[in-house]
Amino acid sequence: MAEEKDQIMINEEASSGDEVSVVASIESDSIIDIPDGEKTEKKKKKRSFKIRFHNPLPIIDRYILGKFLGTYFLATLLLLLVIAMFDTTEKLDAFLTAPIKETLFDYFASFLPYFANQLSPLFVFISVIFFTTKLADNSEIIAMLSSGITFRRLLRPYMIGAAIIAAMTFALSNYIIPPTNVNRIAYTNKYVKNKAVAYGTNIQLMVRPGEVAYFGRFDNTTKQGYRFSLDKFEDKAIVSRLTASSVEYDTTRQYHWKLRDYMIRDFDGMNEKIRKGSNLDSIIPIEPKDFLISSNDQEMLTTPQLTEYIRKQKMRGVANIKSFEIEKEKRLAETAAAFILTLIGMSLSSKKVKGGMGINIGIGLGLSFSYILFSTITSSFAINGYTSPAVAMEIPNIVYLIIGIVLYRRASKF
Repeated sequence: MAEEKDQIMINEEASSGDEVSVVASIESDSIIDIPDGEKTEKKKKKRSFKIRFHNPLPIIDRYILGKFLGTYFLATLLLLLVIAMFDTTEKLDAFLTAPIKETLFDYFASFLPYFANQLSPLFVFISVIFFTTKLADNSEIIAMLSSGITFRRLLRPYMIGAAIIAAMTFALSNYIIPPTNVNRIAYTNKYVKNKAVAYGTNIQLMVRPGEVAYFGRFDNTTKQGYRFSLDKFEDKAIVSRLTASSVEYDTTRQYHWKLRDYMIRDFDGMNEKIRKGSNLDSIIPIEPKDFLISSNDQEMLTTPQLTEYIRKQKMRGVANIKSFEIEKEKRLAETAAAFILTLIGMSLSSKKVKGGMGINIGIGLGLSFSYILFSTITSSFAINGYTSPAVAMEIPNIVYLIIGIVLYRRASKF
């Protein structure tokens, strides 16, 4: 009769950084009972085996990547604290009037991520300049290059960090932040400055192909319109005309309108059929937000919603949608900016300079602010119709990509 008890002990051996060796030892206790009354013997058997895990990132990549992301998040946090302080000073009267719960959860919970994402190119550039200059001053980059690492190989962890930040920026700007902007913009409209469009006059737009709607006046506060008409055309000839003294949009149901004192005229050649009534519930595929456009409406839509909205508005013949097209292209351009500004910052600050860190940080701040300013200028080109929104938002990336390539080639020669 024998009883066996196993115990597993796992120890981690020292590794070179790329591989981790794990030694698993199995101790087996065997107890053997001898029938002749002899003492019980206990034997231990030990078996061991090694499991090797390959780490895809070498130590040098993990070191630089940790410095990059750590400096980026720290710089973001510090600059956001400064921005929040100035914003509090500017809007102090509104913050004292509004409930503290709305200020914290409706405003600042959206305001801080919004500005962090808007200024992400600036934070990336400052981070790369800061920690790379420090590495160069400590002769760490010289040691890396002297060990046989090429300048191109040294750029790899920087691009990995830029890819992580770009993916985070893309998710925030395209899907996460726009829904939170609804509360922030509603808060500023209520307590700071109301930028919402309250009414419109002489509004005309295409509901769908062959159908044109007209409002003499529409009040967004009461959701009521006056002197309404809806014309239907076939082969450039009018076939039906609906008029109403007033209409009201039902906010509980999409595209649901209530017409009062209406008249419908159907045309069939020289014949005309007229129908009248006092009240009529109708489905008309338009909403007040389709023709009453405020200055910040594009910030509240996710990218799929922006795409669908732009498509519908172009079909309806609405002209003032440039801000929506610019917002869509801007979100894509900001994603690419992380790679371009990382390339410029790394190439610019990888060498020791006599002035130390201050000169590199000064140059970095100048270039990053010039990038943001350049993006603002080119967006005005699209608004004025000089170029398309896609081209306008990619011009800064193209210009700074050329600057980055020139600086990279210059830095890699030394």
